[in-house]
Amino acid sequence: MAEHFVLDGVAYAYGDKRAVDGVSLTLTPGRFYGLVGPNGCGKSTLLDLLMANRRPAAGTIQLGGRPLAAYGRRELARRLALVPQDFTIHFAFTVLEVVLMGRHPYLPRFGSVSAEDLAIAEAAMAAIGIESFRDRYVTELSGGEKQRVVVARALAQDTPVLMLDEATSNLDIGHTLEIFQVARARVRERNDTVIAVVHNLNLAAAYCDELIFMNQGRLAACGPTAEILTPATIREVFGVESRVARDAFSGALQVSFRYGS
Repeated sequence: MAEHFVLDGVAYAYGDKRAVDGVSLTLTPGRFYGLVGPNGCGKSTLLDLLMANRRPAAGTIQLGGRPLAAYGRRELARRLALVPQDFTIHFAFTVLEVVLMGRHPYLPRFGSVSAEDLAIAEAAMAAIGIESFRDRYVTELSGGEKQRVVVARALAQDTPVLMLDEATSNLDIGHTLEIFQVARARVRERNDTVIAVVHNLNLAAAYCDELIFMNQGRLAACGPTAEILTPATIREVFGVESRVARDAFSGALQVSFRYGS
């Protein structure tokens, strides 16, 4: 079931540094959200808070009308899936075994993987184009190949909310577009929510329904992409001059930057 996130005055600090500072947001199902902003502005910390990997120092987060802290880990794992920025695994699991880890929240205690779990895992691998990897060991894969495996694991988790923390930073443009197309299809076809930390503004413009601009831990701007992606916002958040126009080839808004003087 797709459910709303409601954040009210959420704050989190590392020592004296406020990484997230008074963020209030409502995230509704059936939307692809792009979380953008400079390095160190609090984007990944905000995802950690939404995943309940960290607890707010102030403010509240609700999911489906309930405090996020009221959910058990297993219950949350059936609602929220994360593709992390960094993924390290030192054991010789096969790709299929790693993708099947996404099914653990659904397995009965001491239960084993069912035919349905296997079918869901295989469909996730096929969606990302890694079905030929299934019997390879993840320790033998390249960084980009491992990242695609982690995306497939999150898809196999089959949650109504999918979070991507720079999930395509190690990937070439072909595989990047493939993953964003799969994520957008989940939004359109299943009414899922996707929240993605994206550094590439043109990628965000092409796929995201709404953008959330952060700067120094605070919300700088948020709203529909066509309304909020403006030269004024980009100047305020990133301190660079730009032009935003709809590209005739892609049909999407695209950002051009002024390089040098």
